[in-house]
Amino acid sequence: MNALISTGELVRLIDQGTALVVDCRKELSAPQAGRIAHASAHVPGAIYADLDTDLSDLSKPGLGRHPLPDAPAFSRVLSTWGWTPDRPVAIYDDAGGALAAARLWWMLRLTGAQQVSVLDGGWTAWLKDGMATSTGSSEVLPSTVDVRFDERQLVDFDALRSGLDDGSICLLDARGGPRYRGEVEPLDRVAGHVPGALNRPFSENLQADGRFKPARELADAFRALFAAHAPENVVHMCGSGVTACHNILAMEHAGLHGSRLFAPSWSGWISDPARPVSTGALP
Repeated sequence: MNALISTGELVRLIDQGTALVVDCRKELSAPQAGRIAHASAHVPGAIYADLDTDLSDLSKPGLGRHPLPDAPAFSRVLSTWGWTPDRPVAIYDDAGGALAAARLWWMLRLTGAQQVSVLDGGWTAWLKDGMATSTGSSEVLPSTVDVRFDERQLVDFDALRSGLDDGSICLLDARGGPRYRGEVEPLDRVAGHVPGALNRPFSENLQADGRFKPARELADAFRALFAAHAPENVVHMCGSGVTACHNILAMEHAGLHGSRLFAPSWSGWISDPARPVSTGALP
């Protein structure tokens, strides 16, 4: 499966009867809004995944606002959904994939899953294209899976600092420009960015209708940022390791494979006051 799936392709996938469809809608300012929206209307057969409880482990200190769960915990979540490695997965939200469809897509890829896609344009495109919707909960037949994470796709604090110091990595920050420059900070206690990080707002991956820009256009834009670095030496971050996955998804869609995630991101970086902070735009 490609990184992105169209509404028509998702309809055909659902008709085959084997797909797992996951609704990841989330509002950071209203934690239950996504779950309520799902109960009101969703893609037929879709289950709901909550960013805070299913895709994060909020009990981990110092690792940002949305720390990654351990593999055994994610295995339990996937088992309750009835997922198996041979089962195709289609994921959507109503934020162009940023909250939090791309996060789940990336987490499944982290386990080695290949049959996983994000609905291009998400819930908005589904409604605009006149597709059917359902209400209430969807039936689930639980499974038993035991996944492992590919740690090579992750970058920790030490590797990040080392890679920035010796120039072996290019760090891209997916937050909006004002947050990156430290002009505003609505979520975290310190404003600014990791010294040496470049700014690539995830919103620049999307067209006006919320669908992704063409692959060639995205490839050109990303290559202009990371210049001489190979895609596998590009590391992504954001506020808490969620919207950064949108940039990974965009790069995969653009044929630029192998970039990695600094999962703690900005909220994790500033958990230690000794870590340096920069403000303003890079020269």
